[in-house]
Amino acid sequence: MVCLFPIIACAQGEIDTQEKILYRNERSLAFLLNSNGLGGNFRYAKRITYLKKTLYEVDVVNIKHPKEVKIYSNYNASNTSKSYVYGKTNVFINLRAGIGFQREIFQKQDRDGIAIRYFYSFGPDIGFAKPIYYNYVTILVDSNNQVYYETMTEKFVSQHPNATDILGRASFFKGFNEISVIPGVFAKLGLTMEFGKKEQIINALEGGFVFDAFIKRVPLMATEQNPWFYPSLFISYRFGKSIDVSGKQQKKNKVDELLMQ
Repeated sequence: MVCLFPIIACAQGEIDTQEKILYRNERSLAFLLNSNGLGGNFRYAKRITYLKKTLYEVDVVNIKHPKEVKIYSNYNASNTSKSYVYGKTNVFINLRAGIGFQREIFQKQDRDGIAIRYFYSFGPDIGFAKPIYYNYVTILVDSNNQVYYETMTEKFVSQHPNATDILGRASFFKGFNEISVIPGVFAKLGLTMEFGKKEQIINALEGGFVFDAFIKRVPLMATEQNPWFYPSLFISYRFGKSIDVSGKQQKKNKVDELLMQ
């Protein structure tokens, strides 16, 4: 993990004169770049102590097969033609709902400083597999031996009886009525580097590992070698806001003191 976040030695920056938010909750969004896809994240972090938080988060990510290679149709080889993955049978969107914990291991000392935290989370996966349809070119011959072409839209099959080539993908919305659900579980481990000059604004980079395991093989490609377990690396940019709960904490401490008397 350390290799994801090289530490740059530098002189002390501008002294931070802002009032520190000692007890804060956080709401944030993140753009995810995974080694097997793209996605987004929403996180609500609730403070436990000054250095610890409970995390509640939701990920929506697109998971790809490790053997995917994009190509262009022989009929539309221009730069404007649609690319497609030969042999791909389904688009797979994964919804993660997790709970986890975060601990700060290095505090921000000045306005240009960096706070470093580690975190982990786990929970259920709900995967949605949507079939992909392709536009094929079919060669037909009439009674006068005249050859003409006709287009047809079908799912990918390894040996289509009449198709000589694929024009490209059909509309993304075709096949929505055939979506199947594949449940599973996930676990995530990572580091957060928060930077920025304002206590109320969250700007951070994160990186780490995530592991998705499903109850069966995910039918991404026209092969029997589709995985059910998907380990990946991720990096993300996180932004959001801090919520000062110091006043609530002070009230809670006073109530606790009264109850102990």
